Amino acid sequence: MCVGLSAKVVKIGDGVAIIDAGGAKREVSSQLIQDLEPGDYVMVHAGVAIAKITDEDESETDELLEGLL
Repeated sequence: MCVGLSAKVVKIGDGVAIIDAGGAKREVSSQLIQDLEPGDYVMVHAGVAIAKITDEDESETDELLEGLL
């Protein structure tokens, strides 16, 4: 099973984004997503931002993960 992590983009660099995933800040590749800006939400898998998501998607993902724990 593969699990993606939803996170908020804090900072954008040269092909790299700093994300905030539940308070933990991490550096991930942002090369797959164009027009990414701080404040956007992304789905992250294996250290790569793979898709832009809405804040509603992010909230729903958080609720589902909390329900599993």
